Amino acid sequence: MHSLNLSNLTKFKYALPWLARYPVWRGGEFLRRFSDEKPKHLIFVVANHFEPAWSPNGFLNLDEQRRRLDDWYEKARKIGESTLDSDGTKFRHTNFYPAEQYERGLLETMAAMERESLGETEIHLHHGVEKPDTAENTRKILTEFRDCLAEEHRSLSRFEGEKMPRYAFVHGNLALANSAGGAFCGVDDEMRILQETGCYADLTLPSAPDRTQVAKINSIYEAAGDFEQPAPHRIGKDLRVGAQIERLPIILPGALVFNWNRKIKKIPVPRLDDGALTANQPLDLKRLNRLKSARIGVLNKPEWVFIKLYCHGFFDHDQDSCIGERAHKFFNETVENGERTGEYKTHFATAREAFNVISAAIDGKTGTPNDFRDYRLKAIRSESKTTDVHRRDAETPREEIIKV
Repeated sequence: MHSLNLSNLTKFKYALPWLARYPVWRGGEFLRRFSDEKPKHLIFVVANHFEPAWSPNGFLNLDEQRRRLDDWYEKARKIGESTLDSDGTKFRHTNFYPAEQYERGLLETMAAMERESLGETEIHLHHGVEKPDTAENTRKILTEFRDCLAEEHRSLSRFEGEKMPRYAFVHGNLALANSAGGAFCGVDDEMRILQETGCYADLTLPSAPDRTQVAKINSIYEAAGDFEQPAPHRIGKDLRVGAQIERLPIILPGALVFNWNRKIKKIPVPRLDDGALTANQPLDLKRLNRLKSARIGVLNKPEWVFIKLYCHGFFDHDQDSCIGERAHKFFNETVENGERTGEYKTHFATAREAFNVISAAIDGKTGTPNDFRDYRLKAIRSESKTTDVHRRDAETPREEIIKV
């Protein structure tokens, strides 16, 4: 009993910074409800912690991983063909694949999914699990995996005229920039490494009730702390129209709001809603309105609202909610509700496309987000192979990525 109470007290201590900020944020959101500008475009991004090797009993063998991935491919194709947004774009995820678990055949299948517009591949990394990682090893594995994805599988993206591939990132075990007190990372200057290796956006957050959750919530921002120190994203500057991004990666979080619909003995008991697509969280229009109420977007552009969801795609008990019939029903109902009421348009976007739409908003662009899916970052798969070859520093295929 004592250890349980201590655990709860510790969790409360970790939550205090963002809990203290929550009423202030909610008050501002309440005032925005009375503004003239309402959300007219909802941009959905699903960040999938994409780990076909995962199981409760340890990593699966490669044959089993292939079977699971092939099954996922079929499910992705089915929901993609039957669930279209207001632009006719297929529903899809952004698949953050773990760098430390690289298998060529699996990435070839994921590249085929990309060619069918069934999701784009980005970078996930678990490190510092058994002992703290080093900055040198972190840089090495990110760089090598980045180049492997770009050169061998034609994934990731580039800014026009640049050689270096760009990537979005989700930190394994949520410990972005050593924000878990040294656990599950160990690299204080990880944000600097992400910046220098081409990361354009981090989609790790929210992470509540974990200690890694920062006080800054429900806003798209650039980290304002010292990139040589742990967790520089604990403070940040909101992105706004007309104010250019000064340094990457930007922080693109999901909503962190309270769900007051749960009652115990008729008494409302709040529950955190962090945008997880799981079996134990509802998928209905009430939840849509709750996530929409976070109003995550570029300041002075209230009509474009970003709803970043996340899932662990190979948690079998959650698959129905992230890519199965339950997800199909919810996202189709979302699109149909917007069209029927005329209140909003729905847009399914990858992390890359969301970054492009954010960039267009900063530049003061108007109209529909659909016009800006390729605004700055261009998918490498869309490049001519001749152009891509000229960008390469080396022609030697990468057969293996260093394991962490």
